[in-house]
Amino acid sequence: QVQLVESGGGLAQPGGSLRLSCQTSGATFYSFAVKWYRQAPTKQRELVAVVGSPAFHTDYAESVKGRFIISWDDAKRTAYLQMNNLKVEDTAVYLCNARLEELDGREYEYWGQGTQVTVSS
Repeated sequence: QVQLVESGGGLAQPGGSLRLSCQTSGATFYSFAVKWYRQAPTKQRELVAVVGSPAFHTDYAESVKGRFIISWDDAKRTAYLQMNNLKVEDTAVYLCNARLEELDGREYEYWGQGTQVTVSS
């Protein structure tokens, strides 16, 4: 059974850093795209960053460019979101999403459980 296991998050001060992890547990796949979304109270869900095959390409929302770095560890089948120079407005529940092309040639979508990031002094 495939699961996305998220970890990291928590409380940080403005200007601080946090790192989120999203492990694709139980999955065997040919290609992938992992996205981090965030959901703040009273706001629409926002796509923050994406990493995917081929070549582990990445893309970012304008609001986080230059501050967040998304990466993929192929050996660990884990995506990371390094969040630097955090701002109060980064406070949200962060959700990991993965689209995986699995051995049967079909694409499947999975969601992590979400992790809270709070930026406050």
